[in-house]
Amino acid sequence: MRVHRRFSLAGRVAVVCLANVFATIALFSIFQSWLGLNLLTSTALTLLVVMPITLISSWRALRHVNRTIEALTDGVRSFHDRDFSLRIAADPGSEIAELITLYNQVGDLLRDERNQLYQKELLLDTILQGAPMAVILTNAGDRVIYSNRFARDILASRLDSLHFDEVLENCPQPLREALQAPADGLVTLRTAEQEEVYHSSRRLFYLNTQRHTLYIVKRLTPELRRQEVAIWKKAIRLMNHELNNSLAPISSLVHSARLVTENPEHAHRREEIFAAIEERLVHLTHFLEGYAQFARLPLPRKREVDWNDVLTAIHPLSSFRVRQPLPATNGFFDPAQVEQALINLLKNAHESGSAPEDIEISIQQSNGAGTLVQVLDRGKGMTAEEMEQALLPFYSSKLTGTGLGLPLSSEIVEAHGGYVRLQSREGGGMAVSFWLPAR
Repeated sequence: MRVHRRFSLAGRVAVVCLANVFATIALFSIFQSWLGLNLLTSTALTLLVVMPITLISSWRALRHVNRTIEALTDGVRSFHDRDFSLRIAADPGSEIAELITLYNQVGDLLRDERNQLYQKELLLDTILQGAPMAVILTNAGDRVIYSNRFARDILASRLDSLHFDEVLENCPQPLREALQAPADGLVTLRTAEQEEVYHSSRRLFYLNTQRHTLYIVKRLTPELRRQEVAIWKKAIRLMNHELNNSLAPISSLVHSARLVTENPEHAHRREEIFAAIEERLVHLTHFLEGYAQFARLPLPRKREVDWNDVLTAIHPLSSFRVRQPLPATNGFFDPAQVEQALINLLKNAHESGSAPEDIEISIQQSNGAGTLVQVLDRGKGMTAEEMEQALLPFYSSKLTGTGLGLPLSSEIVEAHGGYVRLQSREGGGMAVSFWLPAR
């Protein structure tokens, strides 16, 4: 709307008021002096004539202001509807020209910011849709308001607007438990083709003062395969180094033994040399046996086992507390292998820096679905990077660790048809869980 006026608003109002005053005086004088009407009649006739003229002149003087206010009202309504395209044109000399200019500038600013935000959202959505991880965002009512393509591939073809409990119903049990846990976790799923390893995390934050939850499930299998090759190379280098460290002294000791044999006066050193050779051979045998144990794990010989017998067998080897109550029915597994898995996990718990009284074993049995065994500690825990590599053979965050304890436990559990899950605990420490299927 374009408005053209030669005078200011105050000037026009003043002119209208003065004109009405003069017109009133003139009409009153005409009615009373020239026509000889009395005071009451002159006043009534004057008001009857002046009032319409006053209203019409006031409306004409303020008409452009009213039209501009209506245009501004429509523009603000369009802002409310997120439409920032409406602009208002006004005479630069108008009193409200500055207000109209500010309105147009605000509209331009909002439109530019909305376009920039839209482009950023489009870029972010493009990145998330192609990301090799599942991303799910829920609102305060636990309804899914965003999901990317990877999430729909591994969970369900349609996720938006579903309640998160409905999403969990379509998840495999290990992944469901990991998503329900308050801390980050690592879970292994067995598919028809191969085993898949996932890292799950959950974060709470607020958007527009409303609580939202972001779930991220990251597929680690390709990265783990790459790391596994690197770790095997590291293991080969380590074995080569250890063999050389043992074979070189043995070779030297054999040479010394020959010299002793040729010189009877040094015969007293023979036992010393043989003892040194034996010590290096024993060390080498133990070293190789530890690695061979991981490679030649036998098939489990499952049978019914009382959980009390298992805990009694391992209690002399490691201190821990037992969460009561224990399952009333027996488990079905290879007791020797499961005991070995528990011993490995308890050893890791003690080496984590946890106080012995904070190390617990929890055994929970569901109706016909299997048994969940947990080893809980209050140690230093694991970083996200350590957790992602913890199940790899020969990986260890400890200087003297072999990196076989946790992978061997995982192999034992998976041979029983179960799975292992790593979870950080609130307040510090780790919860290493494994699930064994029922008979």
